[in-house]
Amino acid sequence: MSEQWLTETLGKYCYIKARIGWRGLSSSEYTESGPYLIAGKHLERGVIEWESCDHISDFRYQESWEIALSEGDVILTKDGTIGRVARVDQLPGKATINGTMMLLRPHKEIDYRFLYHVLNGYGFKKLLEDKVSGSSIPHIFQRDMVTLPISFPPQNHQRILANVLDTVDTAIRGTEAIIDKLKSVKQGLLHDLLTRGIDANGELRPSQSEAPQLYKASSLGWIPKDWYVEQLENLLADTDPAMRSGPFGSALLKDELVESGLPLLGIDNVHTERFVAEFKRLVTPAKFLQLSRYAVRPADLMITIMGTVGRCCLVPDDIGQALSSKHTWTISLDKNRYSPYLAMLQVNYSPWVAQHFTKDQQGGTMMAIRSETLRSLLLPVPSRDEQRAIEARLQQVSNRIDTEKAALAKMQLEKTGLMNDLLTGRVRVTPLLEGSTP
Repeated sequence: MSEQWLTETLGKYCYIKARIGWRGLSSSEYTESGPYLIAGKHLERGVIEWESCDHISDFRYQESWEIALSEGDVILTKDGTIGRVARVDQLPGKATINGTMMLLRPHKEIDYRFLYHVLNGYGFKKLLEDKVSGSSIPHIFQRDMVTLPISFPPQNHQRILANVLDTVDTAIRGTEAIIDKLKSVKQGLLHDLLTRGIDANGELRPSQSEAPQLYKASSLGWIPKDWYVEQLENLLADTDPAMRSGPFGSALLKDELVESGLPLLGIDNVHTERFVAEFKRLVTPAKFLQLSRYAVRPADLMITIMGTVGRCCLVPDDIGQALSSKHTWTISLDKNRYSPYLAMLQVNYSPWVAQHFTKDQQGGTMMAIRSETLRSLLLPVPSRDEQRAIEARLQQVSNRIDTEKAALAKMQLEKTGLMNDLLTGRVRVTPLLEGSTP
């Protein structure tokens, strides 16, 4: 069976239309029900989120009949964030697109699902980049899409390719849904475990409203009776210094950074709950020894004081020799008294921590966190055994999320490889056809 691919302009095999202006349509005319009006913000992972779409009157829908959607259509964003693509597998009712969108309706020679995958492929994205390069306002014109080249095999081959890539997409979306659900579970656990903790039976304590006798008032609100509140400075490790930010000024000059050496960590390494081991600034071993008071240790807290202020992660166990920088605070806790992992979660997610840090906000200037502000930060302190139980419960969910994220990254990489092979004709389709059912 021939696998000859044709290359033609997209306009030869597609009906292509975009809304010509808004014809005076304003958001004040949106209705509670009626035909759907789709914008780029309503496209998520190649799917139209119908429940979040706006609605317009039937009159407004009919006056732009040329962009009324049908099942089997493909739509993409042509303004702003260009090239976001979705396809219309099913219509829940009448629907149209707004002025930022473009409609592509393939003729019978092109399978719409195949076209959808082509428009998500690297080759097409590169063509889009070439069209808008140098433009201050990214935009794709209808004429650009009409003249864009597209390569395609016979239609039955297209269907097989679409089936393969649809299967991968289904697996990816399923994993993304699992990750989203786990994140929601973790968010709920974070609030409950960091405010209610775990009782002697290993169960989550009932809330204060359910069991007021188990709680006491504190400067942080209601906390379990067995807990107490302590300032961060009283939970620091017996090391000198337990808190450091720097080096500053002439202690380390820009021309002392080297191509190969030991890492100088910065805000780019510190993300919420995540240390990124990509080292862009390095110093010599000799310079490291000169600045060893700024060395980081495994399980230190690192908190950003520039950019997104207050972002916090833990230094990994395998860090080796590395220096902190003037754009972060690095803190060593007494691990016999307080879990660095729980402290990191408190910094990232507890509302009272965010409120405490805003004390350093001065007018419109950039906020930075001072030593006194950190030292006076209040933390709720359960027993160390309870801290371990809380940490284990949260780590279990975090580890599951990390496992699913790794699986997702692997599937996305495999999909990229498949698209590069299948959508260019590099890999023949015939074996897939022979293995398929009629």
